[in-house]
Amino acid sequence: MNWRERISIDPRIHHGKPCIKGTRVPVSVIVGSVAEGHAWERIIESWPQLDLDDIRAALKFAARVAAYAVTMPVEVDAE
Repeated sequence: MNWRERISIDPRIHHGKPCIKGTRVPVSVIVGSVAEGHAWERIIESWPQLDLDDIRAALKFAARVAAYAVTMPVEVDAE
């Protein structure tokens, strides 16, 4: 699956943040939900306009962005 088929970046929608096409659901919200440990089913319950392929596309997009992100110093949290 190609994430480009499911994610759009449009300055008129959600200030140009990457969103699932046809929705205003930002990729960052989906990836954050997965990172928090939410089950994919719970994410879809919260945003019923999404499906599993949308979640997969969001994760693939995030992986792609992380692979090309500029390296910079990161402050380590004491969690």
